Amino acid sequence: MIPTLFRLLRVGWTLARYDVIIPRELAGRLPPAGKWVGRLARVGSPPLAGDTGARMAAALERLGPAWIKFGQFLATRPDIIGVEAATGLSRLKDRLAPFSRTEALSALADEFGGEAEVRALFGELGEPVAAASIAQVYRQTLPDGRLVAVKILRPGIEAVIEKEGKALSLLAWLAEHLTKEGRRLRPRAFTATIQDALRKELDLRREAGSGSAFGEIAAFDGYLKAPAIDWDRTGKRVLTTDWVEGTPLTAPGALDTVDRADFANRITCGFLAAALDHGVFHADMHEGNLIAGADGALWAVDYGIMGRIGPDEQRYLAEILYGFIRRDYRRCAEVHLEAGYVPADRDAGEFAHALRAIGEPIWGRPASQVSMGKVLLQLLDTTEQFGMALRPELVLLQKTMVQVEGVARAIDPEHDIWTASRPVVERFMRRELGPEGQARRLMADLRHGLDALRRLPGLIDRLDTQLTRR
Repeated sequence: MIPTLFRLLRVGWTLARYDVIIPRELAGRLPPAGKWVGRLARVGSPPLAGDTGARMAAALERLGPAWIKFGQFLATRPDIIGVEAATGLSRLKDRLAPFSRTEALSALADEFGGEAEVRALFGELGEPVAAASIAQVYRQTLPDGRLVAVKILRPGIEAVIEKEGKALSLLAWLAEHLTKEGRRLRPRAFTATIQDALRKELDLRREAGSGSAFGEIAAFDGYLKAPAIDWDRTGKRVLTTDWVEGTPLTAPGALDTVDRADFANRITCGFLAAALDHGVFHADMHEGNLIAGADGALWAVDYGIMGRIGPDEQRYLAEILYGFIRRDYRRCAEVHLEAGYVPADRDAGEFAHALRAIGEPIWGRPASQVSMGKVLLQLLDTTEQFGMALRPELVLLQKTMVQVEGVARAIDPEHDIWTASRPVVERFMRRELGPEGQARRLMADLRHGLDALRRLPGLIDRLDTQLTRR
């Protein structure tokens, strides 16, 4: 507990020095005591530039890998930190100094049995082409001439993530117990989701499985492509895939020779098709994980964070989107109540009017004239008024939907997520809520009913035995 408290104090001190806890932008609204504390916290601070979000990003980069990942998640929660701060955090860089070649070779030897085995499998290891908070990547030519990407975890990253996760959990506990707003937003559930995703990201065998599955899913529609996994050269701390020849979307000029509108549509439709049709989605779709391929395709890489939703959530998501597309706000409200997102005692008609106040002002307007950050905040304010709490199982889905829309709009400022998503959503509605889907659900209900009937005699016997014993 004591080490965790010290780590939390370090976090607080760093955030204070970067003018994040009591930022100068709020000075005019603070009482004299608050202004004095703010000035005191900034004593000895480095030269400060940028808004609160930019300064928070710099502070989290200084704190290390776990906090960089936390910041990337937090960037998708403007309801917690505000639109300006979320915008600043969305530029958070995941690029660090690389670890040494000696450490990389040691990791390969530990995974594959020794120096000779590593040389036979990988040849002469070169220099890394990317170094992020969790791992770094090599562009490697194998002894058989194939070109692959080799991803190796940072040494000791598991212990770092675990220690910082404890500090993050304590911070969430304090937020949840000290404020009413903290209880509604359920920060402990939010941080638990982050920690669970990070732990999964530290086992590259899981990422390999996710990447293989996503490749098969993406092939159905062809919106996105995924590199093939080299299973012989993959282990817990090492992942090898085919090399994707192309340019990451973060690189200058990456989009100069592509159809921007087409790429933006591919991102939106690729995410929705995977989520609605298969219940699986790439949950880290920022520009650094998207590559404009030399073959003209849009490639998605890095499958450390994948999201999954069940059949009920798939239907609720599709119906909510479909309701907004058709401006059927009453159905949107009903779905929120059916799903349990809003308490059942709330009036569906009033909620529908509140949703209409969000949807109608943006309907038919050019995408460039719509601030999705403000729309999101209004939606969150409205759901709060109707008693909606954070749903932990939907955190990754909500995060990724905001991220996907933001990336698509960065590629094509005129991108309209409603128009782009319409074909995928309508296809789902025809399949799942049309005659074929109704028949399939009826058969499933009949099977469940027959299973219950088959179990009924055993349940009666056990109940009779219990009553006899009494």
